[in-house]
Amino acid sequence: QVPLTESGGGLVQPGGSLRVSCAASIRTWNFQGAAWFRQAPGKEREFVAGITGSSGTPYYADFAEGRFTISRDNAENTGDLQMDSLTPDDTAVYFCAATNHPYAMFRRHDDYDYWGQGTQVTVSS
Repeated sequence: QVPLTESGGGLVQPGGSLRVSCAASIRTWNFQGAAWFRQAPGKEREFVAGITGSSGTPYYADFAEGRFTISRDNAENTGDLQMDSLTPDDTAVYFCAATNHPYAMFRRHDDYDYWGQGTQVTVSS
């Protein structure tokens, strides 16, 4: 069973908004830190935003601060990334990830234990 499944990607115009979602089949979702990463063609996977599993504290990459909002719903075993003021530079495959460390604020992809298969976000006019 795939532990994490992303949805909500698509095509959006520059300046527009998009919300991507993550559905978790991990039983211990409530206690796990979660994050969104992205990977553009020819580039390394990079951290976008994370949220702790303990207090739900969000943290962001510099480029995401003020434009993106990460959230989670532990009752529904889901997580969301709301993206506003999108630019073509935001075009990438977006991945949901989870770690078994509920208090950590990890930014490296190596620190995450579970991954989804990704959803494509394309920002273009």
